[in-house]
Amino acid sequence: MAYFLLFLLVAIVLGIIGATAGGLGYLLIIGIVVLVADISVGAVLLSRRSRRRPLR
Repeated sequence: MAYFLLFLLVAIVLGIIGATAGGLGYLLIIGIVVLVADISVGAVLLSRRSRRRPLR
């Protein structure tokens, strides 16, 4: 969970720097890619966790 939050913070910071600084649009793209990867990994981990509940 800590890695998820760390990568989310990194993606937000890269996105802000890339959007505001001139000529650093590649940081915005990298931030978006990191954000999408982080959300997809988080969704996979969340779906795996929900399957382990025993049926009643």
